[in-house]
Order: sequence, then C-alpha cells, then structure tokens
Amino acid sequence: MTQDITPSVTLREVGTVFITGGSSGLGAAVVDAVAAAGGTPAVLDRVPPRDGVPYVECDLADSAATAAAVEQLVELVGPPDAVVTAGGTDACGPLLEIDTETWERVVRVNLFGTVAVVRAALPHLERVRGTVVTVGSTLSLRGMSDATAYSASKYGVRGFSHALAAELKGRVGVTLLIPGGMRTAFFDGRTEQYKPGPDADLNDPANTAATVVLALRQPVGSEIREMLVMASGESSWP
Repeated sequence: MTQDITPSVTLREVGTVFITGGSSGLGAAVVDAVAAAGGTPAVLDRVPPRDGVPYVECDLADSAATAAAVEQLVELVGPPDAVVTAGGTDACGPLLEIDTETWERVVRVNLFGTVAVVRAALPHLERVRGTVVTVGSTLSLRGMSDATAYSASKYGVRGFSHALAAELKGRVGVTLLIPGGMRTAFFDGRTEQYKPGPDADLNDPANTAATVVLALRQPVGSEIREMLVMASGESSWP
C-alpha cells in the first residue's frame, strides 16, 4: 500500500475584491474570474460594469476622490479582502507632441491612482492579512519609443510594488502582475501605427485574470511576488 505523502495546502477563499478598471478589458476579466472562484467582485471605474456587479464611479486621476470612492465601496459591500489595480490609460506619441496635461494624466491614473486605492484600502487589508495585486506591464521592464508616459507610470508601479512588499511583509501580500498585450479595447482609438499588427499574438484577458485568482488564493504566509503573463508569441518581452 502506497502512502500518500502529498502535503495538504489550504488555499484562501477569494473573498471581496475591489477591482479598478473593472468595466472593461483585463479588469472585467478579473471580475468574471473572481465571481467564478466564489468571490465578490466590486468595481471602481469611470463607467458601470456589467449588470449586478457592485460599483462606485471613480476617476483614478483624482487621488482624493479615489480614496473617497474606496470608502463608498466599503459601505456598499463591506471591507475588501484584496485589491486589484487593473485600471489604466495611455498616450502614444513623441514626447514633444503630447501636451503636458495628457502626459501627466497617464501617470496620475496609472501610478497615483494605484497608490491612492492601495492607501485607502490598507487599513481594511491589514485586518485580514489581505492581498494587493498591482498591474504593471512589459513596459515596466523596458522602455519603448513614443510611450514615455506609459513607461514612466508602469516603471513607477513596479517600484512602488517592490517597496510596498518590503514594507508590508507579514501583514499584507503584494503581487505585481506584468501582463503582455491582450485582446482588449485598450488599443482602440489609437492611430494605426500604435495598434498591434494583424499577426500580433495577443493573450486572452481571461487567461491573465486566472493568474490573478491564483495570487489571491495563496495560503497565508505564501505570496507570489511577481508574475509575468503573456501569449507565447509576445514581442515586447524579453
């Protein structure tokens, strides 16, 4: 008789997850993945998510309003067990051709918005030893021409995440997700030169969202610090 020596692993319940940008793209895929895993997704976004998902309107470019929106969401669904910062924006073009307000808005949304949500949620997350999943990009790892604002903001998210993980170790889990290009509306509205080509290998956002749930379900004391997730033919890495 063979004895089963497989160690038992107690995965977390997903719980209540606050998701920025949860109305479209990766954020909407995370909403679906959290719900499928038995959790309660709740969204912070400028536009409403699909019917039935708790939601508070929020412009991530406004840090004070973002913090207030987090507390409104707490009143609506209860405190979060996790936060996923999937909301983001972009502005493509040479630096001198992007006006200052547009350039700085990318940084405010992608970096300052991430920080504002995490800061507001931290007191709740510390009570349950919850999890933060920040969303970077392959442009968190290398710069790209005509993407100075996005690259700067996503490098900032990566640095923030590393420092936050060190600061909160043993209290709140921090995972940095670095996704490659996905089949979402993120590229809509760009001029043709800044859209993926017809042969681009883009990942299904549902695949990327599944890895978020993996991070959220890690047992207490085990954390995935960084995840690089992309289609096998991704051109922006390595």
